Amino acid sequence: MKLGTRHIDQLFVRLLVFCGAVMTAVSSFAQVQVESSIDPIQILIGEQAQLKLQVSYKKGQSLILPQFKQSQYITPGVEVLDMSEADTAQLDNGMICVSRTYTLTSFDEQLYYLPPLPVKVDGKQYQSKNLALKVLTVPVDTLHPENFYPPKDVQNNPFLWSEWRDVFWLSLLLLFLTVLTFYLCICLKGNKPIIARVRIIKKVLPHQRAMDEIEKIKADRMVASENQKEYYTRLTDTLRKYMEERFGFNAMEMTSGEIIARLQEVEDKKMIDELRDLFTTADLVKFAKYKSLINENDANLVNAIEFINTTKQENQPTTERIEPQLTEKDKRSMRSRTVLKIAVSVLIIAMVVLLGYVFYRLYLLI
Repeated sequence: MKLGTRHIDQLFVRLLVFCGAVMTAVSSFAQVQVESSIDPIQILIGEQAQLKLQVSYKKGQSLILPQFKQSQYITPGVEVLDMSEADTAQLDNGMICVSRTYTLTSFDEQLYYLPPLPVKVDGKQYQSKNLALKVLTVPVDTLHPENFYPPKDVQNNPFLWSEWRDVFWLSLLLLFLTVLTFYLCICLKGNKPIIARVRIIKKVLPHQRAMDEIEKIKADRMVASENQKEYYTRLTDTLRKYMEERFGFNAMEMTSGEIIARLQEVEDKKMIDELRDLFTTADLVKFAKYKSLINENDANLVNAIEFINTTKQENQPTTERIEPQLTEKDKRSMRSRTVLKIAVSVLIIAMVVLLGYVFYRLYLLI
């Protein structure tokens, strides 16, 4: 009786050990799951099917998925066209799901058996389930061969005015704008620009200009000349121009008496008396054929020089700003030229944009 009980205990212990081992193996196996599917399961010759492989395993384990080269056969008659990158997703309980898609094709009509795909997790190999792929050929009516036609030649697309209408009218508009731009450029070239520049020139003071003219009279020896009328004409004209610039009245259009009366308002009487004698002698020589003496001519010349030196203004600007004087015609010409430039610029921009759009439409049509 004791021996039987001992035997039963040993059997019970062995049974517990065996059950634990089985449960451990089942638990380990449950941690790794390999699934596979194919879509579609039926294709025509040359079409493609997607074989999807999914592996679920515990995080931290290493995984090796099956690798295929392009055009490598997964089974005789079925080749792999492409293999996607592995896609990883996080699951619950620290599990990871990795999936990969294989693109398959075949060119022979047959029902193919796809062998299980081997997967290694931590060096241990697992396999997916068996799959099948049915490849069908294109149905051909062999009973009516007269319905078969030889390949047709390459045909041109029919011309449709509705497709080319916009391009045609836009091209005409572009041609018109080109002619108009060319015409405006010719007008712009013919319309000479008005140069309206402010000039800064060196200014000769009135007394300097008058003294330069008197020096010319001396150099020409007009004092001792027989032509006394020319001498007094040049001398009085020099004084008149000087007075006009210095005092601001129109001495060239005034008589000798008017000049003397105007000068008496601003100059001393003695200087005016000497100048009156000069103008009186000049009037007699020019209009009464009076013959003056040489010393009288010299005295009048000295009086003229003295008058200029006495009334001259030294501290005057030595430069003069010359503002351009534009007529109404010049102003209209400048405005017209500005309008032409703006019009040409706008037309060129419009032509460039229109040309680009026409080429784009032609590209789409061709």
